[in-house]
Amino acid sequence: MAHSWVFFLGALLCLGCSQVTLAEVGKLVCYYDAASFVREGPAQLSLPELEPALSFCNYLIYGYAGIDASNYKLKSLHPELTYNRQHYNQITALRKKYAHLRILLSVGGDRDINEFGEPDNGKYLSLLEQPEHRNNFKASVSAELSQYGFDGIDLAWQFPKLRPKKQQGAFRRAWSSFKGLFSSDTIDAKAEEHKTQFAALVRELRVELQRNGKQLSLSMLPHVDPQLFIDIPSVMPYVDFVNLGTYDFHTPQRDPKQADVVAPLHEMPERDLTHNVAHQVEYWLNSTANAQQLNIGIASYGRAWRMSRDSGLTGYPPVPDTEGAADGGKHTLIPGLLSWPEICEQLQLHLGQGKDKNNEHLRKVGDPTKRFGIYAYRSAGDNGEPGLWVGYEDPTSAAIKASYSQARRLGGVAFHDLSLDDFRGQCAGEKYPILRSIKFKL
Repeated sequence: MAHSWVFFLGALLCLGCSQVTLAEVGKLVCYYDAASFVREGPAQLSLPELEPALSFCNYLIYGYAGIDASNYKLKSLHPELTYNRQHYNQITALRKKYAHLRILLSVGGDRDINEFGEPDNGKYLSLLEQPEHRNNFKASVSAELSQYGFDGIDLAWQFPKLRPKKQQGAFRRAWSSFKGLFSSDTIDAKAEEHKTQFAALVRELRVELQRNGKQLSLSMLPHVDPQLFIDIPSVMPYVDFVNLGTYDFHTPQRDPKQADVVAPLHEMPERDLTHNVAHQVEYWLNSTANAQQLNIGIASYGRAWRMSRDSGLTGYPPVPDTEGAADGGKHTLIPGLLSWPEICEQLQLHLGQGKDKNNEHLRKVGDPTKRFGIYAYRSAGDNGEPGLWVGYEDPTSAAIKASYSQARRLGGVAFHDLSLDDFRGQCAGEKYPILRSIKFKL
């Protein structure tokens, strides 16, 4: 009888860790933004075009659901797609063909916006503060997952983001790394309380989800400081894995007047110490013993700035005097963002004889050190034509980061986003080239 009680108490203590200890090695977590299903023109990703990617993915993160501020329950962010949630059913039905795949519903992801088009972070913080709000959220999550067949929930929680930091000298950077340039009360006066409350939400959700065999993951959004909002030792035992926001360290929206490498693997000279993949990984590894729960984020798109005549002719970063976000690509139409096929097409213009005379091509600058990343540019023209500077990943640079994940014995890679890879193979004839390069390395 005594042995039975010991077993029972041990099971209770490990309620949140039975699945976590079985974390996969070399897993590939693929994000699928459902907004791509309703895009017009060549950027629209249909379900048949999505399917070739699924044999490479261990997890499909379906984005995004939001939170209803009136009752703190899950809500659809795409009513045109999810009337009666038929798109949810179509997505989860794919598991019949891809039995290895686990499909999680993601909430937040900076897609839950207010009337001004900005992430509506307030309700995410308000939900944490009241137990009844958390209870409403937990109940709606459980109901949604069970009704539509999702394997779990991904929390891409919309915490307030750190403000952009200006270029710092060596002394300033050292001081900032010691103390932190921004205190918690600058962006959230109740950050310490919210950290404790988020840990409570994760624990409570885990108990609720585990009853039905559902999983729980956490996606850290870029520029959300885990030191302010994530109690890592308290959270990690209750999540299956964490996807780190190790991309978009620089964007034209945050840094309109200066372009720079968007996701360096290692620290670059005279840059913010935190703006690289290695630093983010080290921070999390210093607070958790299970490296296999961590996945590094790799993007399938580039961030694009307009170069002025004062930006120089070499494109060598950091590029000064840029003029904010470049025009959106001709397919995606998102200012400051170019999908991989949009970048690849402009790179190929430079390869053809005489085709580089129309000032549409991009010149690629590689990274022989394999430490920082690649970029491409064209200088501003004498006739007032703006230039273009793009920091991005290609199949080769993405594979280098996947190798880094393996070398550090991490869980794998979180790939953002399937809809911005070359899913039709229009550039090099191979569908999903960046996704494939990551998978082959893993």
